[in-house]
Amino acid sequence: MNRASLKQRPDVIGHRGAPMLAPENTLMSFNKALQQKVSGLEADVAVSMDGVPFLMRDRTLKRTTDVEKVFPDRQLHDASLFNWTELRSLNAGQWFLKDDPYQAVQSMSQRDQNRAGNQTVCSLQELLRVAMRSNRSVIFNLRRPPPEHPRYESWINDTLQAFRRSGIPQEQVMWTPDAGRGMVQEVAPGFQQISGVKLSVEALRERGLAGLHLRYNQASTAEIRELLVNNVSLSLYTVNEPWLYSVLWCSGVTAVSSDAPQILKKVPYPIWIMSPEEYCLVWITLDLVSFAVVIGIFVFQKWRLSGMRSYNPEQIMLSAAVRRPSRDVSLMKEKLIFSEINNGTSSAEELSLYAENGYDGYTNEGIAN
Repeated sequence: MNRASLKQRPDVIGHRGAPMLAPENTLMSFNKALQQKVSGLEADVAVSMDGVPFLMRDRTLKRTTDVEKVFPDRQLHDASLFNWTELRSLNAGQWFLKDDPYQAVQSMSQRDQNRAGNQTVCSLQELLRVAMRSNRSVIFNLRRPPPEHPRYESWINDTLQAFRRSGIPQEQVMWTPDAGRGMVQEVAPGFQQISGVKLSVEALRERGLAGLHLRYNQASTAEIRELLVNNVSLSLYTVNEPWLYSVLWCSGVTAVSSDAPQILKKVPYPIWIMSPEEYCLVWITLDLVSFAVVIGIFVFQKWRLSGMRSYNPEQIMLSAAVRRPSRDVSLMKEKLIFSEINNGTSSAEELSLYAENGYDGYTNEGIAN
């Protein structure tokens, strides 16, 4: 593409904060993401037994809390089947220091290690207040509680209550759940309504949706350009590598969600971009070089074969025999004679021929005996 056609640098959204720098979905993680100048924060939300939306990626609490120590009999229970008091009593940072999932603990200061070790389960309302103070947008994945949960029917209302209590402006919220979307559009018309499911431009307009939030491999370059032409925002997750960020930047993506905002922050320009003219020049040059190499191999092989044709098989065998020492040739002759005698195939004429060649010690009488 031409460098003049390069779109604006895609915004970076902190996926669960900055989980390579601090325990995921904790206040420390989101503050670390803000230090990396992210444009928004993304989180995973569940609803507790008493209707408090909280941040948790997994179905259970086992991986990211000390639930097996505090509630050993409930460590495999759904995270939603705990009330907020129980959730708040759990430590949500010691696992990060212990497992060191990104080999980052050694590079952390002692102060940050102490902070990480004291993190607790974060509520959605706490995240919204952080986003409001920093004027950042919030996008989240909302998980419905299991059917036996007391808030199974009211989970959308519980979530909306958290937004109201936080005081965050509606335009900073990017709402992705399809469940209850009609009610949400009536109650909070200022929310940015986006879809987590791939839809056509026509379907998006019919449903009143402003954008898409998809996995990075769900949208082709042509589809990305079509969305941009129709003023549909597109954010892709989860993008952690500079090369992938560069490719999506050249494609025109609006924003990406990343576990590594501290890495993408260091990419001020696509790491590889080539104009059509440069591409054609490289392509033609490589073709010419390849053609020259093939012709060179053909000529070299033909030259080798032409040199081998100057010898015939008789000459090759004769030259080999001449180079053998005369003593070796004599030994070979003797072995042949004895082989013929033992097989009973010799004749008097053959033996007389051998005698003429200097083998007088062998006579017909000797053979008869």
